[in-house]
Formats: sequence, structure tokens, C-alpha cells
Amino acid sequence: MSDEIAARECVFGAAELARRQDAARAALAQAGIDVMLVTGPENIFYLTGQQTPGYYTFQALLLPVDGDPVFLVRQLELMNARANTRIHNFIVYQDDESPADAVVRVLGERAWQRARLGVEKRGWFLPIAFFEQLAAAVDRVADASGLVERARAVKSPEEIAFLEKATAYAEAGMRAGLAAARVGASENDVVAAMLHGAVAAGSEYFGMEPLVSSGPRSGVPHGTWRRRVMEAGDPLFVEMAGVHNRYHGALMRSAWLGRPPAEALAMAAVCEEALVAALDALKPGVTCEAVHVACQAVIDRHGYTDAFRKRCGYATGISFAPDWGEGNILSLYYGQTREIEPGMAFHIPPALRVYGAYTVGLSETVVVTETGCRVLSGLDRALAVID
Repeated sequence: MSDEIAARECVFGAAELARRQDAARAALAQAGIDVMLVTGPENIFYLTGQQTPGYYTFQALLLPVDGDPVFLVRQLELMNARANTRIHNFIVYQDDESPADAVVRVLGERAWQRARLGVEKRGWFLPIAFFEQLAAAVDRVADASGLVERARAVKSPEEIAFLEKATAYAEAGMRAGLAAARVGASENDVVAAMLHGAVAAGSEYFGMEPLVSSGPRSGVPHGTWRRRVMEAGDPLFVEMAGVHNRYHGALMRSAWLGRPPAEALAMAAVCEEALVAALDALKPGVTCEAVHVACQAVIDRHGYTDAFRKRCGYATGISFAPDWGEGNILSLYYGQTREIEPGMAFHIPPALRVYGAYTVGLSETVVVTETGCRVLSGLDRALAVID
């Protein structure tokens, strides 16, 4: 049965996965690492195709510089891993077994205890107790954080196609949500329409829930829906991602139920100007910092510096909860000196707030081309006025 299941759900071809693993091996060799313990679900997916909502239990890919990778999974996840990957070597652990003990056992069986082991120290999925047990069992532990992520930053044509579809799903959800917004409707009504629109268009489950808030609640960053019924004169903030094969494309827009105040219209115009400045600056050869500087300069010139104290954008691509972006890979912000390359993808969301009153903002998901960048959505950028 397992042979029939093998790779049946895998979204990447064998040649593509081999290319990615070989690139990771080259990075490990350059860093002087013999074996890498990959624990981040995004990196595991990138290297193997494995995707499961069960990543809340421990899983790890052991990738040696020489030899085939070994995948350690919980027993319940074994058939899922067989279906989603092209891996041949699996080690399972039971629910009454410590995953750390299982890793140490694998290292011993393959004489890797004396190898230099690379771990993702800056990841979210390596508990302190686990790391301490691992460090006590092997001779040398090195920080391998960022080695796989560096390759992930530049997308292949196949990955860009996934991002295009994901952003189209997000656009369908945003259109549905804005169409559902009206006096007397609740925030939940808007989100229900957004989710239905995106999922009906093709989206998978999301790395992070939509961000939707209305009225004074919209003046608080990262607000989520809480059953509030919208009234005449309310602002509305909506943001969501669509997902295709775990690749996320996100969009943000704002709206007003009735006539917006002049200050809100002015702030929305500044956000759009700042977005255009960032898009104009986003091209191969410039630094990530330069894109933020271009965006921030517009906001500063209009006197809204205190309302915008964050990065202007971040990379997007593979994500699992709790995030929909790849902001741990690339940020468009001060001090970020990596140069922009063709194939990189970003979500750029300038927003301005009167805290506790309202937020206006908009965003685009874009892909860097040979000469600039390409916007993946056709959604109207103007502050939507809902009668």
C-alpha cells in the first residue's frame, strides 16, 4: 500500500527536489557542516514537499552532505509523509517516545554523533530542552539558520506560478468581502464572504487568518473579527492571503461605510503614493533597505512619520501557521543590505493609523523581474466608499 501512496500528493518533481537538496548540501559544505537537522516546516516543505497541519508534533529532516536524507516523523504522520514527499528513508517515533531520543538514536545508528551537526537555532520549532539534549549527545553543534532560507528567497518559474494563483485567490476573497460590507452586516459576515470567495477560487488553508476590523477597532494593528455590527460612518480594514501549494499571496485594502473624512482620504492617498514609490524602487541590484527608504520618504514628506514605524514589506512564499509571509528571510527595512534579485517576491503593505480610531492602507504582492517588478493583483487600490 505504501508504494501506491508514495509521492502521490507531492507538488514538486523529483528533479526540482534534487536540485534544492543539492543546493542545500553545497551551502552546508561551505559552512563546514556535515549533517543538518531541518525542523522548520517551510524548509522541510521546500526540500521534500512534505506538508501537513500535524507539524505541531515534531518532525525533522536529517540532510547529510553525502548520502540520502532521513525523515523523522510521528507514526501517525508516516503515510502523509510518504504521500507528500519523494523520500525513501523514514524513521518513526511513537506517541510514548521522546522525539529527541529518536533523533539521538538516528544519529548513533548512522555514526553521525561525531559529525558537525547543523541546527536551525533561530527557528520556531526547536524547543530549548530538545536542543540541550541534542547538544549533549553530539560532539559539535553549529548554527545552520538561514542556509536553506537563502535559496528560498529567489523563486523558480514554477514557484512564481504558484504565487500568481495564490494572489488571485486572495483577490477573489477580498472582492467578496468588500461586496459583503454594508451597514448592519457584521465583521463575521465580511470574513465569511472572504473565506468563501478565496476557498471557492481554489485556496488551501491559510498560514494566518484574515485581518478584518471595523469602526474604532480598525485603529489597532492586527485586529481580527469579533462579531461587531457595522454602522454608518464606520471605517473597515481588510487583509488576507490566498494559498496555492503552500505559497501565499496577500492583499490589504481599506473601505468606509459612507463619506470618509478628509484626513482619511489624505492618508489613503499618501499610502498609495508610498506604495508606488516602493514599487518603483524595487528592482534588481538595489538593497532591501533602499526600497524601504523610498517608501518612508513619502510618508515623512507628508508628515506621517509617527504613524508609520515598521518595515514597508517582506518576502512572501512558503508559509505555515503562524504566519503568511517569509519576513524571517527578507525584510524591506533599514539595515537590510541584501541586494534585490529577479525572482524574489514581496508583500508591500503601507498603512497609516489614527490609533483607536481607524486605519487606511493598501498592499500588493509583487515579483521582481529583470528590470523592475510585476504586480500580481488587479484589485482597485482606492479607498472603497460603500454607500
